[in-house]
Amino acid sequence: MSNVTLAVGGRNYTVSCEDGQEDHVQRLARVIDEKLGSMGANLSGQEAKNLLFAALLLADELDEAKKAAVDPAEPAIDADKLAGQLERIAIALENAASTLESGAGAS
Repeated sequence: MSNVTLAVGGRNYTVSCEDGQEDHVQRLARVIDEKLGSMGANLSGQEAKNLLFAALLLADELDEAKKAAVDPAEPAIDADKLAGQLERIAIALENAASTLESGAGAS
């Protein structure tokens, strides 16, 4: 396992990932960061809530892309690959939430 530092929402988070997946996980974090940036004035004061909303928006985009696939036998997207990406995002969000919760208890 490797550790990788991700910059999301103006903060850095260190998460674990499989060896060789560091660049991929960083690309996923950039997607989340871009989604947070696109939320603009809709951001709340709670980071975990913002990350949750960004994840929900990304999951909604994935759901819409699946529905838009013309031929279910030959989807326009690789659902298995996206499912893996969402799983890695969920793990990163859980790690971020744990970090925020332990930091809040230390204050």
